[in-house]
Amino acid sequence: MASQPSSAQTPVDRPRPQALEVERAVLGAMFIDNAAVSRVIEVLGDETAFYHTANRRVYAAVLALTERGLPVDEVTVAEELKRRGQFEDVGGYPYVASLGGEMATSANAEYHARIVLERAQRRRLIDASTQTIAECYDEAEAVNEVIDRAEQRVFRIAEGEIGQGVVSLQSRLHETLELIEKAQREPDALSGVTTGYLDLNDITTGLQPSDLIIVASRPSMGKTALTLCMARNAALGVLAREKTPVLYFSLEMSMQQLAYRLLCAEAGVSSQQLRKGQLSHEEWQTLAGQVEKLSDAPIYIDDTPGISILELRAKARRAKLEFNIGLIFVDYLQLMTSTARVDNREQEIASISRSLKALAKELELPVVACAQLSRAVEARTDKRPQLSDLRESGSIEQDADVVAFLYRPGVYGIEDDEGQPYGPGKADIIIGKQRNGPTGNVSLTFIPETLQFHDHAPNDPF
Repeated sequence: MASQPSSAQTPVDRPRPQALEVERAVLGAMFIDNAAVSRVIEVLGDETAFYHTANRRVYAAVLALTERGLPVDEVTVAEELKRRGQFEDVGGYPYVASLGGEMATSANAEYHARIVLERAQRRRLIDASTQTIAECYDEAEAVNEVIDRAEQRVFRIAEGEIGQGVVSLQSRLHETLELIEKAQREPDALSGVTTGYLDLNDITTGLQPSDLIIVASRPSMGKTALTLCMARNAALGVLAREKTPVLYFSLEMSMQQLAYRLLCAEAGVSSQQLRKGQLSHEEWQTLAGQVEKLSDAPIYIDDTPGISILELRAKARRAKLEFNIGLIFVDYLQLMTSTARVDNREQEIASISRSLKALAKELELPVVACAQLSRAVEARTDKRPQLSDLRESGSIEQDADVVAFLYRPGVYGIEDDEGQPYGPGKADIIIGKQRNGPTGNVSLTFIPETLQFHDHAPNDPF
């Protein structure tokens, strides 16, 4: 019979971590120096870091006054507490006045705030651990699922989040208004991560945080080449003001193969030349320069074959904490596995796509996943991909915020309006779905020898 943990082994009867006098010191510092308010808010965020109920309510009143642009002192805080019907609950004016009267300086306000936060994080870890312990004793729970949820809880604590649940619209309106004002001031600025392509940036305004973007095509269209180019562009800050650290999960190709591809594209040298070492002196010099350039690009690669969605999410969370990842690529979705109990492959793919969308929301960054289209494309006269071609792959279409089809008509020997066959260089990105933007086509030029995609120019041969 499995032994149960004794009360001596658990911390349930011990006092929860707290620092009540330090909480009072933080509040008092803000009363005597309004410049300390912003420093404290930057450390603590909302009122949940405070342990004592009265202190939590006083700090919430400070936040409300600051939100309205009003000064913070004993009088204004007392009035705000009265307005909220909490004045007597916190101890009335004697308690509020005592907070400011105890402090002679605000010099240590930020340091004290960090102590309050540290105690709050310890309490949150205790709560998360208690929940995990309870799940461990439930044998109906799959252990991998328990591990995933435990990691998710710890990640949120490390990121300073505790899963807010229901949030008022008012709390987000000002943030949204600031984004709109920024877009008005800087009409050419992107609201998301750059793709490195002018027209693609224009139609999407960049790859948006919390979005799941599906790049789909039939095999041999160049999905890996395109997403590698996009990863490189984001990491180098092409058409952007800053670099974005990128995490690239490659389930199909090894890290060595990806390195070859990146070097080919960067140096403008064919993959055949590179593999055989058949480079001129000038090409070697160019290659050496590009190696140095790529070495400065914050690109992180994981080439675990057949990675499960649980393992991928765990690695993504760690990379977010360690490298401040701002963009994730998965190449490609159908090669992943799921630990969910499902009856068929379609349900498994649906579970994976839902999990990728959840990951994008959790980490607040775009997740770009490659996907193979069904063979239905080959059976049609019109080879241009359609959303219906994704439907055999579970709920990918429903979960995706953006679906971008990569289409190269030259692969099928299709002719242009003048009856001439398209060359291998013509590439269209067909935005078949965009939840918060327009659909449409973007023309790129593909160079098969060097595996490069670049913006289409009028004189590019097709």
